[in-house]
Amino acid sequence: MGKIFKPTYVFDSVTEITAEFLSSQDIKGLILDLDNTLTTHNNHKPADGVPEWLSAMRAAGIILMIVSNNHDDRVAPFAKMLGLDFVSEGAKPLSFGFNRAAKRMRLDKCNIAAVGDQIYTDIFGANCAGIKTIFVFPIEAESGFFFRIKRFLERPLIPKKEAKK
Repeated sequence: MGKIFKPTYVFDSVTEITAEFLSSQDIKGLILDLDNTLTTHNNHKPADGVPEWLSAMRAAGIILMIVSNNHDDRVAPFAKMLGLDFVSEGAKPLSFGFNRAAKRMRLDKCNIAAVGDQIYTDIFGANCAGIKTIFVFPIEAESGFFFRIKRFLERPLIPKKEAKK
């Protein structure tokens, strides 16, 4: 498959992305997926380490914003709790949500990366919008039929996890 499905960078989890790495890639802002990136599906609390990671990113001057396909009633309370701006109903993989976020972040797209756990929404959509992509492995396996089908179809496109050194 083409490069449109290939992430620019790969990390095990969002909390492994460092400000030093972002600086070395001239990334000044991150568009963050919500479910299975910052927390598990329908969970109202961030995953372990996420609040501390967000604080470290803010301290480094990284602009952060959630873009989610979820409705406002899911995204708004979560974003408010973490002090993040957001775009709900982002229509990923279409470019609308990514473009709205980039405009509100007041950054050139070349200085933004989108972080997410799904190839067909997060990675494909951000690549189409001209934004660098960071694939992170899902926090947990989804149990719903739709997600199992999507994960099966994504399997050939998922980057291999590198062995820890």
